[in-house]
Amino acid sequence: MLPGILLSRGHSPSPVRAWLVLCAMSMLQFFIAVDVTVVNIALPSIGADFGVDGHTLTWVVVGYTVTGGGVLMLGGRLGDLLGRRRVLLLGTGLFGAASLLAGLAPTFALLVAARLLQGAGEAVALPAAMATIVLMFPEGPRRSRALSVWAAVASCGLVLGFVLSGIITDYLGWQWIFLVSVPFIVVVLLAAVFLVEGDRPVAQNAPSTDLPGALLLTACPLLFTFGVIEAGEPGTPAWVVPGALAGAVAAGAGFVSVEARSRNPLLPLRFFANRVRVAANLVTMLLSGALSTSFLLFTFYLQDRLGIGPLGAGLTMLPLAVSLIVFSMLVPRLLDRWGARACVLAGLGFTAAAMAVIALVSASRAGGMVMVPAMFLIAAGMGFGLVGLQYIAVSGVKEDDAGIASGVQRAADQLGGATGVAVCVGIGFAPTLHSLDPFLVATLLASLGLVTGAVVAWRTPAAAPAANLREQAG
Repeated sequence: MLPGILLSRGHSPSPVRAWLVLCAMSMLQFFIAVDVTVVNIALPSIGADFGVDGHTLTWVVVGYTVTGGGVLMLGGRLGDLLGRRRVLLLGTGLFGAASLLAGLAPTFALLVAARLLQGAGEAVALPAAMATIVLMFPEGPRRSRALSVWAAVASCGLVLGFVLSGIITDYLGWQWIFLVSVPFIVVVLLAAVFLVEGDRPVAQNAPSTDLPGALLLTACPLLFTFGVIEAGEPGTPAWVVPGALAGAVAAGAGFVSVEARSRNPLLPLRFFANRVRVAANLVTMLLSGALSTSFLLFTFYLQDRLGIGPLGAGLTMLPLAVSLIVFSMLVPRLLDRWGARACVLAGLGFTAAAMAVIALVSASRAGGMVMVPAMFLIAAGMGFGLVGLQYIAVSGVKEDDAGIASGVQRAADQLGGATGVAVCVGIGFAPTLHSLDPFLVATLLASLGLVTGAVVAWRTPAAAPAANLREQAG
């Protein structure tokens, strides 16, 4: 059967081969999606093993998302320049090796380093994996079905991450939330080697990859995150925080300078000429920061404050996972009726209401089930807010800008989530603020970002109707 599946260059792939590749790429997508949420329930156990507090534990989350967001656009560009299979193997191999390193890490610093590498591997592998699926399935119903499977697997991974984390952490230990993916990643690598068509030789006159731009784009939020987190640590040398923040500003300015001079910029500065798209990405960062903060607040409240075990915490967060699926199916049907901006404002409002509930529940030290209304509100905020912002972010894009617009929107989502966690949780749970309720501080900071996002969304001109945006995006 193998010779019938492995076809030479230039032939259309057989349906069996195409669906085997889809299964392999979906497996990769699943474990990468799981990795976004699976660490949340395991964080208290990780902190207990390494003797670090919630303030420092934010690195386990932000390390992954910062490098993922910073390297994401470079990852998509590398696939076009070096070949999709080469980049798929590189990114998948890096993600698998980093997962193994995270599971075996003997120190917290090495665990954080592994999470940084995992984020880079995800950013390199996922664009190549999706491009592989697009090329394996011809345009039309077959491709639509394949991409629907791809999207559904991602949603399942995000949802199951909460429950899997509780089960694995309770019965096997937190290390296995990383180790369990390694054999499946090996399967993906073998499928890429034997089922995905080889790349053409790299052209000698291929354009540059703008590696300096990618490094600066990653360094800026990393330095900012480091400065914010270290600002709350007692005993931090006086020069560290201002030095890190100054480095973040310098990296941001350097990124703009590099993009202005580069022949093949990672992010052409003309992208920022469209006020609507820029505003959509700014609001995406603010909303994602609050949403990512809420996940950690749920975890810390259920386990650290109430003493619920990992399995119980994972099951308690199941309503959040299920309602995320419900709202992701409901909101697209409301876009035409409400308009994208109204959906965004509703999402910001739902998320702000969730922050108020979290603050009230933590102040009263109520039981875990009392936190469930906040979980429903977070799901509604994510469903209405992010879906509406995704449509606005591709408003008026032309074919040449479609890839940039979607890449920037996803990078804004990841970098915003990482920065939000660093600011809200990093400051809220800082040892220097031990006299204040960390949940109150974190929710107030997140709410401030949401109010800012609502003002920006309200003052930004309305984008095209959702139906038109869907046609442009498709």
